[in-house]
Amino acid sequence: MPWRDRSPMEERWEFIRECETELFTMTELAAQYGISRKTAYKWLTRYREDRTRGLHDRSRRPHVSPQTTDADLIDLLVAHRRRHPRWGAKKLLAIAARQRPDLEWPSRATVYTWLKRRGLVVLRQRRPRSRHLPPSPLPAITAANEVWTTDFKGEFRTGDGRYCYPLTLRDGFSRFVLRCDGLLGRTQEATQRCFDRAFRDYGLPERIRSDNGGPFAGTGLGRLSQLSVWWMRLGIILERTAPGHPEQNGSHEQFHSVLKAETTRPPAPNCPAQQQRFRRFCRIYNEERPHEALGDQAPARCYRPSPRPLPTRLPDISYPGHMEVRAVSSNGCVSWRGDALFVAMPLAGEYVAFEEVDDGLWTLWFGAVALARYDDRHRTLNPIAPITTGRSAGVAGLAPDRKNGHRQ
Repeated sequence: MPWRDRSPMEERWEFIRECETELFTMTELAAQYGISRKTAYKWLTRYREDRTRGLHDRSRRPHVSPQTTDADLIDLLVAHRRRHPRWGAKKLLAIAARQRPDLEWPSRATVYTWLKRRGLVVLRQRRPRSRHLPPSPLPAITAANEVWTTDFKGEFRTGDGRYCYPLTLRDGFSRFVLRCDGLLGRTQEATQRCFDRAFRDYGLPERIRSDNGGPFAGTGLGRLSQLSVWWMRLGIILERTAPGHPEQNGSHEQFHSVLKAETTRPPAPNCPAQQQRFRRFCRIYNEERPHEALGDQAPARCYRPSPRPLPTRLPDISYPGHMEVRAVSSNGCVSWRGDALFVAMPLAGEYVAFEEVDDGLWTLWFGAVALARYDDRHRTLNPIAPITTGRSAGVAGLAPDRKNGHRQ
């Protein structure tokens, strides 16, 4: 017959039964069960107060803890979280402390723990990391209006079945949202109107960072489009991310994920109603939402308009005197040594320049961007990979030379 194992509960119940017989002293019972007299009296007292339930183990948690977070603070943070479901513990603390700086707020870890207890935290699965080598990093942004970032967030249907194409434009340094427009299509005309309003309201940036999709870029030489040609005429440097590497514009991509979660799930009944959602979101994002990269300040506190206003007329592009300047015809071609060379349709009506770099070898420039290398011997025009910045040839407010028929 195997030995019988007894649980602590059975041991205590057996101790109580023998104690009630009064055949043994408390000292003898304590020695028999291997406990102290103090412990023996404790279990007997618990049994007399609460009968069988008193023999169960009790929680060792203290009744009063001086480190316990005030329930009113937690309720206030939870209320902020319910209003902004995408905000993390750090942002919630920043906005709460800004409103009530006189209170002693808990740590970030404590807030996260309470949010998790209230069911307000959804754990996300980590994506596998890519093993491909990253491209060369783009220049760092060190001041407001140094780089504006732009992109189209993925299109979606509103409640009436029509497609909405959100165009977003931000200042890369302060994260200030300059515009968020729900367009009916990714057309050059509609996109340029949005940028024209942004330039009138906030001035001109030094650079604009975009991807290689339309209408920001084209498929011809220099990946120029009508929109990017207009930017260059305004003295703005083009800065494009490498194809297939949206992480080079990672801050803007992260902004799109927040925009999508808070304004398009579910979408509005129609495009005007959706635009109202975008406006409300941008107001909160710019004026209330803390940003970790800004020391938990709102973007509006860190942004100032550019001192470069939008000119009333497009400045002319100037080229050094040693270059040979040619006008681009309406079919996108230039005349060179008796040949018609196709350059790019977006450059129709503009002026480009040829710079001799070797015997029979020329570099084709538009403003500060080298577009192609032309070989006189083989009569070939070989595209040059787009670059972020170019040579000193840029935008200058010089009038065209009427005698020679081109801009100097």
